[in-house]
Amino acid sequence: MSAPSPLPRPDVRLLLLPLPDFALLPFGGFLDKLRFSADDEDHSRQRYCAWTLLGIDGAPVLSSSGVQVNMDTTADAVDLAAFDYLVVFGSRTVQASRAYVQAYGPVLRKAAARGLPLVAIDNASFLLAEAGLLKGHRVALHWRHVAEFRHAFPRIAVASEQIYCFDRDRITCAGGTAAIDMAVELLSRHCGRVRAFKGLADMLVDAPRHQAHHLQSMEGGGPDLTRHLARAVALMRSALADGLTVADLAERIGIGRRQLDRLFAEQMGMSAHDHWTKMRMEHAHWRVTNSHHSLAAIADEVGLGNASSLARLFRRHYGTSPGAVRAGRAKAAP
Repeated sequence: MSAPSPLPRPDVRLLLLPLPDFALLPFGGFLDKLRFSADDEDHSRQRYCAWTLLGIDGAPVLSSSGVQVNMDTTADAVDLAAFDYLVVFGSRTVQASRAYVQAYGPVLRKAAARGLPLVAIDNASFLLAEAGLLKGHRVALHWRHVAEFRHAFPRIAVASEQIYCFDRDRITCAGGTAAIDMAVELLSRHCGRVRAFKGLADMLVDAPRHQAHHLQSMEGGGPDLTRHLARAVALMRSALADGLTVADLAERIGIGRRQLDRLFAEQMGMSAHDHWTKMRMEHAHWRVTNSHHSLAAIADEVGLGNASSLARLFRRHYGTSPGAVRAGRAKAAP
């Protein structure tokens, strides 16, 4: 019996680099989209697109949910010339992703120097920025990390209303299910739209979303919000630290300040200013709880200017101080 003929060279070859404590959702969604498009029928061979899992050493990499993934090759052994993209999946926290610059920076810089396009998914963008590999590029981020990224890397432009962004030899993605949308766009450029769309029905995905897709869930009040109010809430969330006023917001939307306040009072039960302050405090509370950044840094992220203003508003909204919240979190940690 003759041996099966070798598969032809794939249209696109990807090197996948998950950081320790990576999120399974974007990793699994991206990888399964590759699998469906990689072969005819449901054979799952790497025929039209191929991928290899890269680790710093030979050890498996643990995801944030505790699932362990085996690597195919290591940073010392990999032949970067054999691939068309290096795709990095971020760690569970921004701090962890940035801290991996010493361990992962060399292979990222080596890949970039050889002309290999870099793809950053979720907060892997912080690692690339820390390594100096996003200068002059626009970056798509998870909405929760936009203010933090702008504070840490003020000279890097943020595509704040995009779920993914293709900017020459850098591709960034907000994470979550947006990794599927980004994978479809990437595959379309190399394998054609028909093959890129293959398997979406099996994944129960109606259609890939455009990079500028607007998330209704970002609006806070769901699909029942009026068009102007939905736009205002989305702008508020993406401009926590931009120094805009409610009047500026109304002008961007194309209505008067009084009309905007009336819409907020009718549907949110508070003024536009109060709603924006509430959003700032929710973000600050999340950052106090989930980061080690100083109060001054967090105040900058939410447009409050100084730590004392943040502490005063924080106590008014939550009945306790940021320090007490952090102390309670540290006490509860194992």
